[in-house]
Amino acid sequence: LLCRDVSSNLLSSFPVTGLHGLTHLKLTGNHALQSLISSENFPELKVMEMPYAYQCCAFGACESHYKISSQWNKDENSSIDDFHRKDAGLLQIQDERDFEDFFLDFEEDLKAHHSVQCSPSPGPFKPCDHLFGSWLIRIGVWTIVGLTFICNALVSATVFRSPLYMSSIKLLIGLIAVVNTLMGLASGVLASVDASTFGSFAQYGARWESGIGCQITGLLSIFASEASIFLLTLAALERAFSVKHAMKFETKSSAASVKLATFFCFTLALIVAAIPLLTGSEYGVSPLCLPLPFGEPSAMGYMVALVLLNSLCFLVMTIAYTKLYCSLEKGELDNIWDCSMVKHIALLLFTNCILYCPVAFLSFSSLLNLTFISPEVIKSILLVIVPLPACLNPLLYILFNPHFKEDLGSLRKQTFLWRRSKHTSLISVNSEDIEKQSCDSTQALVTFTSASISYDMPTSSSLMPSSYQMTESCNLSSVAFVPCR
Repeated sequence: LLCRDVSSNLLSSFPVTGLHGLTHLKLTGNHALQSLISSENFPELKVMEMPYAYQCCAFGACESHYKISSQWNKDENSSIDDFHRKDAGLLQIQDERDFEDFFLDFEEDLKAHHSVQCSPSPGPFKPCDHLFGSWLIRIGVWTIVGLTFICNALVSATVFRSPLYMSSIKLLIGLIAVVNTLMGLASGVLASVDASTFGSFAQYGARWESGIGCQITGLLSIFASEASIFLLTLAALERAFSVKHAMKFETKSSAASVKLATFFCFTLALIVAAIPLLTGSEYGVSPLCLPLPFGEPSAMGYMVALVLLNSLCFLVMTIAYTKLYCSLEKGELDNIWDCSMVKHIALLLFTNCILYCPVAFLSFSSLLNLTFISPEVIKSILLVIVPLPACLNPLLYILFNPHFKEDLGSLRKQTFLWRRSKHTSLISVNSEDIEKQSCDSTQALVTFTSASISYDMPTSSSLMPSSYQMTESCNLSSVAFVPCR
């Protein structure tokens, strides 16, 4: 048996008994077959097609690209005939060389003939050893994850310290910090997978990209990215509207409309993130758990539609702020009661738009079949540039917004007063308990007999206030009095 085609089945394992002479093996379509196949069991194998690229790593195909066009469709007799023709050609020139040179050339040709060509081939998006591929990406992702959790936790703590007295723009800033934390969580999961499978990712790659963990990570990443852009758009529109009515106080109806628009933003972001799951589980096309801007037409169409939607959001924000700044006279912005928030949203808009340009360029270049961008650059953009706004947004708020310093000072005072009140309450409770225990022990030990004990107290108990009687009765000595006989 030389050729074996068992593609598009439900195999979860592949037997090797009696198949050591295989030269052609086709296992594509067996998605349940996720374990690696040892190359030692197939010494004669020349052409193979596997369900996952990670299974080609065991046959020396790691980080290399093979082009297999029609070798599977070739007749096995043609390959044998080709080998005999090569052998005959070498025999014709045997007279021109000595026997030693002929033997070395024949051995090299035999090794080249038996080299295994495996498909699909591993690459930057199907790695054999490391998920991230380079230490630069690895250090960058871990730095982004750490700063994202720390900075967004600070912003959320200062914004939501008093939820009953919160303006609409503060609510939007706090919600943006929350969704940025979700983006940091998704990047942290990928970093943890890279660390736990360091050096041997091929053994776990198929299980990871087809598992539920990768689906949840991709859903969380897309949801956080889209929700952040939608909330930023809403914040820009809210600032543009509030500046026009700067002399009016915020009414309940305006706050209710902002909350309704916030709910709509979250709903739309969830729908956008759930589309790949409903149309074919495209989060599992790579171990990065993101729809790639190349490959299947459905994945490419989804990424292009996503880029167009986000570009529309940035266009709306740019128009709103351009119209806002044009309507204000020179120096008028500094006189607005909340000019710091207006400038802060403008800074967020500029930063997020700049960081989104590489993603948009990547999607449109893939749509136009421009192949001058290497896969390593695409991988670094998806792993570092995409989650970078989740790290920079809270940093910009912490460093350049005076509201953060005010809220942080108020949070410190609030925490100090809470600790002080808690300490005072504990002291008062402890003193009351001690006083009650001493009173009870005294009453239990002392026998109140008018004949045996006399106290240095006023003779007329009716003239003594009741509070004084109670205090004196609880402040008796704890010494046990023994009656004399």
